Amino acid sequence: MKILCVARNYGAHAAELHNPAPSEPVFFLKPDSALLPKNQPFFYPDFSNDVHHELEVVVRIDKVGKCIEERFASRYYSEVALGLDFTARDLQQQAKSAGLPWLLSKGFDGAAVVSPFMSLSSLDKGIDNLSFALYRNGERVQNGNTGDMLFSVDKLISYISRFMTLKTGDLIFTGTPSGVGPVAIGDVLVGELEGRQLLRCRVK
Repeated sequence: MKILCVARNYGAHAAELHNPAPSEPVFFLKPDSALLPKNQPFFYPDFSNDVHHELEVVVRIDKVGKCIEERFASRYYSEVALGLDFTARDLQQQAKSAGLPWLLSKGFDGAAVVSPFMSLSSLDKGIDNLSFALYRNGERVQNGNTGDMLFSVDKLISYISRFMTLKTGDLIFTGTPSGVGPVAIGDVLVGELEGRQLLRCRVK
């Protein structure tokens, strides 16, 4: 099972980190060991002093596919979830400044939180018009809509599958909107999709 994460897929988020908007999808991998076990808190790692939250819509692949045409991509998923891509921003900046890969800042244990999945058929809207939000200690800190993605879910699936085979169970974190920021021990993070609470994570 692969965890594929899309970077800079919302223009406002790219701007807030002073990154240019990409002309093609940019993605990276997290190891499966990054998945936070269900109902477990996120333990703040001792190797970072600046861990940030990034709320994302997550799609799970239903069947094997390679070189999928964009017009057929919707046949390869039927459920969505919310995910938190925790990022050790200090480690990321150090690696970027040195021109090195920044896997450690994204792939550490517990850095990928995934809510229960919902079938798309149970939602009133299509994949390209889903509203989602993150609340930290009751205050809304991120608010997005999949319609604001630079590259749609179907485009992402088509693009990624040109380079690597997508397999059943693979997860695609589709990018985060603006509003990313630091978390602290004691924080409670709550994610909502179309007004429904799907994700709750305590930081310890």
